[in-house]
Amino acid sequence: MFARVISSSVTGVEAHPVEIEVNTAKSQQPKIVVVGLPDTAVKESRDRVITAISNSGYHWPREHVTVNLAPADVKKEGPSFDLPIALGMVAITHEMDPRLIEGRAFVGELALTGAVRSVKGVLPIALRARAEGWKALYVPEANAAEAAVVEGLEVYGVRSLRECFESLAAVRELRPMRVNVAEIFARRREEYEADFSDVRGNAHVKRALEVAAAGGHNVLLIGPPGSGKSMLAKRLPGVLPPLTLEEALETTKIHSVCGLLGAGESLRATRSFRAPHSSVSNAGLLGGTQNPTPGEVSLAHHGVLFLDELPEYSRAALESLRQPLEDGRITISRAAGSMTFPAEFMLVAAMNPCPCGHYGDTRKPCRCSSTQIQRYRARISGPLLDRMDLHVEVPAVEYRELSRDEPAEPSAAVRARVGACRARQLARNGNVPNARLRPPQLRRWCRPDADGAELLRMAMSDHGLSARAHDRILKVARTIADLEGADGISSMHLAEAIQYRSLDRGL
Repeated sequence: MFARVISSSVTGVEAHPVEIEVNTAKSQQPKIVVVGLPDTAVKESRDRVITAISNSGYHWPREHVTVNLAPADVKKEGPSFDLPIALGMVAITHEMDPRLIEGRAFVGELALTGAVRSVKGVLPIALRARAEGWKALYVPEANAAEAAVVEGLEVYGVRSLRECFESLAAVRELRPMRVNVAEIFARRREEYEADFSDVRGNAHVKRALEVAAAGGHNVLLIGPPGSGKSMLAKRLPGVLPPLTLEEALETTKIHSVCGLLGAGESLRATRSFRAPHSSVSNAGLLGGTQNPTPGEVSLAHHGVLFLDELPEYSRAALESLRQPLEDGRITISRAAGSMTFPAEFMLVAAMNPCPCGHYGDTRKPCRCSSTQIQRYRARISGPLLDRMDLHVEVPAVEYRELSRDEPAEPSAAVRARVGACRARQLARNGNVPNARLRPPQLRRWCRPDADGAELLRMAMSDHGLSARAHDRILKVARTIADLEGADGISSMHLAEAIQYRSLDRGL
């Protein structure tokens, strides 16, 4: 007897079709063999599947059973093949019409009782199922809402092997899962806990973060302990433009693969904020291990990656950020293969001006020598600093600012200005924010007027700025002009952009 069941595996953040072929042959000693480059979890499915079938009230083939996972040259990982393998065995034993499972895909882990447990990576599998034109996708009930956000695909959530088999045999009615994506967006877009209205004082820092959010620029915050650097950074996602459906699907897909979606969560409609500790490894930051999985830079896709106490991170980890900052993606090469993960994020970093944190502080004297300060700042390389578009000094907040009763501007008001500015630049740049303008676009859209060009020439000469710093100043100036609704870049816009390169001037 022969049965064929469609499933899918996830490699990196993309899913690939897998055909599960189950064949039986007469033998004096019943045996189940799984072939097709399975990993340990897939090989162990033999015992889980047999027990789950028995406890579900079915019989499994008491013969020599060969389970082939095709294509055979792609490694199959995880327990998500339990359900389709079990269905294939039950279909053979109970002689199910093969047309009932034709064109339908199945994923899910089986408990020994026959219950279907949730698995990782269901959203990319659902996207692949739609692309392949499959009729329906059967997933664990806990993952049904996640898969149902993909329009044009019938998604069924199953609680057990028996429920799945009986629904296919028309013994039990199973209704497809429905998810209202518009309602999710309406409910989740305002779910940012931190608001700019909580921050007192430092109006110039809020202005810099508004510019950064409007153009998608990287920011470095420099100031003494307790000045509010972390507090400001945590509120940045709340002023970024709302995610589009495409961006939300890309973000959710990465979190789905990493198993970071909450119980019952179907779509991440808010921008990510990732703040890894300074002890994070290269693999944790970029992604890796033997079989590459997304790291923090990919989990921050379309959101914010916050690195607090920047000089405390390892030099190797910081230097490895260069590729994703430039290209918006990260490529990991391992023995198992090469994987490319999306990594378009805003980098927001914070640091003290010196080891004790009080260099330039008018309230507390600095205890550090010039050598200590130089060594501390040298932990951050010039090329990495060049990739930070805005260097913003965050001074300690005075008591009179903290004690004011009048409310500060809320995030919603800033987000409205940022959204209008981002929409203007995306329409002009071809759906690319100012921070990611390529040289041809830079030459076309970032031409300063005569006074602005002279101001930029003087800044380049006086402060020894690099060619990369030159381009990034122009991009920031373009964003400032867009915030004001100006068509061209004036000397006033350039002057503000230049003053955001404070670290290039040695603080």
